[in-house]
Amino acid sequence: MILGLLDGIPTMFKGEIAMFKMKPEMHYGEEDCPVSVADGFPKDAELHFEIELIDFSKVKVISEDLGVLKKVTEEGEGWETPREPYEVKAWILAKSGDGKMIMSRTQGEPFFFTFGKSEAPKGLEMGIGTMTRGEKAVIYVTNQYLTRCSLIPAVEDITEVYFEVELVHFVQVRDVLGDGRLIKRRIHDGRGEFPMDCPLHDSLLRVHYKGMLLNEENIVFYDTKVDNGQPLEFRSGEGLVPEGFEMCIRLMLPGEIALVTCPPDYAYDKFPRPANVPQGACVQWEIELLDYEKQKDWTGLNFRQIMEDVEKTKGTGNRLFKEGKFELAKAKYDHVLREFNHVNPQDDEEGKEFSDARNLLHLNVAACFLKMGEHKKSIEACNKVLDANPVHVKALYRRGMAYMSAGDFEEARDDFNKMMTIDKSSESTAKAALLRLKKEEQEVQKRARKQFKGLFDKKPGEIAEAGVNDTGDQVPKEADKIHDKDDFAGNMEHLYQATAPPPTGFWSRFWPAGRRLFTAFGLDRCTIL
Repeated sequence: MILGLLDGIPTMFKGEIAMFKMKPEMHYGEEDCPVSVADGFPKDAELHFEIELIDFSKVKVISEDLGVLKKVTEEGEGWETPREPYEVKAWILAKSGDGKMIMSRTQGEPFFFTFGKSEAPKGLEMGIGTMTRGEKAVIYVTNQYLTRCSLIPAVEDITEVYFEVELVHFVQVRDVLGDGRLIKRRIHDGRGEFPMDCPLHDSLLRVHYKGMLLNEENIVFYDTKVDNGQPLEFRSGEGLVPEGFEMCIRLMLPGEIALVTCPPDYAYDKFPRPANVPQGACVQWEIELLDYEKQKDWTGLNFRQIMEDVEKTKGTGNRLFKEGKFELAKAKYDHVLREFNHVNPQDDEEGKEFSDARNLLHLNVAACFLKMGEHKKSIEACNKVLDANPVHVKALYRRGMAYMSAGDFEEARDDFNKMMTIDKSSESTAKAALLRLKKEEQEVQKRARKQFKGLFDKKPGEIAEAGVNDTGDQVPKEADKIHDKDDFAGNMEHLYQATAPPPTGFWSRFWPAGRRLFTAFGLDRCTIL
């Protein structure tokens, strides 16, 4: 547009007729004028323009280069707009800048696409990303934002497209695991803001749900509204519902309805399975989060009430540990340890009880880390106890087991020997641990000799090959047991079973013990190592 109209039209009202008198530099005589004129046009003369402003409407600038603009023709409802990876349904009509029809509005189903998967032109997707549910708008898209897709397969000869869009519906889609297996689709909005108003750990939840098999018949195997007419109530973080079910509910708002597609390993393969759900079956739940109640903190409780709550929560964690749900168990212990930061014992007796409970919780956390293969974190948890009490026998035992699992045999041996020095009653347990440690070292040496057989038998200049197969026997798993007070940490023989290290591969077991092993072989000066 010439400069005179660009400056003059914004001063006009709808329906106004005005005369603009312009000098050459304000119309076609302007240097680099964007509008071309025919030869002989009086572009160097003063010109008068009679303008009638018929109508105007507000547009939203989507891209700074004005390549994507949006004009709202009918306001939508709500505040939420679609974004990646939402699934969108919209009626769409497309015309070129000269009015030629590119795509007429279909009479059957609205156009369906998933945000972020290049199923719609980039500019159109940018514009729809600013729309609310039910909104109608015209989206103007220039050719640099007209990416090729199934909606418009040919874009080479098009300079601009006007998209008339009615946003019918969009569904929030979350890939909960990040691998495309556990998918949550929101089909009805909830109340509040995500994620501040979502259920936290240890919340009492009330939900209605319908469970379906992902087969051709979509068989419904349970429906709370039909089977018992009452919502399901449970406390999160206690392993009372399938893992995939709970993971998705944590991402919901009160009043929200979601459709969850879940693989068998997060559904009923590790959870009591309904009779009509086959093993290995993928399932789909339609879940409605009615409401939830956050767990109350310890404000206003006296010391005895606090310790009773500690025992209750710890008992839940112990149950989860025995069921093999180590991450959930650790979360229970961690929750109590965080709350302990706000507790102030009033006398020495309360202080000792408080300290003993905190130490046991740290040891429980260490046991969980050990079962999860997090040896370093298990050692750190034991150190928190030993920093306060360097002669804590149970902490030495637990740390020794973690060191042994990590392949730090000398450190493990030191902890087991120190146990016997501090407490003679632990001698039998420590000796059993030392015997196991010796067997572990022998197994590592045996595998090392086999792995590196022939490596040092070659003459200088010859190529030696080391074996690549780790055929050593795995460490047998013992029954998982956690005991509390006398329970969690009373009987050292049971404590040994609770901390039996999980099987690991050769290389993870070999270092850092490897350097000591090579020293034992007399190979510590070998330059190739």
